[in-house]
Amino acid sequence: MILGVISDTHDKLARTRTAVQILLDHGAEAIIHCGDFVATQLLAACTVLPCWFVFGNNDSEPELRKAGVDFGAVCLGWGGVVELAGKRIGVTHGHMTSDLRKVLDQKPNYLLFGHSHFASDHRENGVRYINPGAIHRATEFTVALIDLKCDAVKWLEVPR
Repeated sequence: MILGVISDTHDKLARTRTAVQILLDHGAEAIIHCGDFVATQLLAACTVLPCWFVFGNNDSEPELRKAGVDFGAVCLGWGGVVELAGKRIGVTHGHMTSDLRKVLDQKPNYLLFGHSHFASDHRENGVRYINPGAIHRATEFTVALIDLKCDAVKWLEVPR
């Protein structure tokens, strides 16, 4: 399975639509958003594929929770784990240590997060930590593509 990962879209609807199209063009079969939509329309843009999301520090929990139901996306709250292609994928925004610990306690293979607006990839204690970067307030706007079958990560640039 090819998983598209996006974060920190911060109410940039046109750029979010472009980012999602780039993920589609590169074979994404599902999308995970790591929080900071800021507006519910951005969630709608991500639901062209099966979609899971978490809240970020700039999100309205009640509005996004309702939008998730309306648009058919799966809300993981402030953090959660989903199993895809036999892999346990933890997701949190990354700004709260308590949310991070709760997700890590569920022993994911991957931990996807945002918040810093910097793309990163490292392994720690058997978990692969991946931040897709951001499409707002970043030197380079990026999203990530993860091939869960072969454990490969690729960053894709989103034009300004």
